[in-house]
Amino acid sequence: MRFSELVRILEQNGFRLWKEKGSIRYYTKPGHPRLVRIDFHGAKEVPTGTCHAILKAAGIKKGEQ
Repeated sequence: MRFSELVRILEQNGFRLWKEKGSIRYYTKPGHPRLVRIDFHGAKEVPTGTCHAILKAAGIKKGEQ
């Protein structure tokens, strides 16, 4: 999965870009208690563990994508 695809999944689940500082983006969603941080690198592949950690922090299960 690429970083751009991961961001698309977050946005489809109600997350919106809250803050951007360099390549680091923070996403938030009303009712979600934490920010979700992504070190955005566009078309590069997201390492598997990083992808799972981001989706877990966002509260998105693998089948909900």
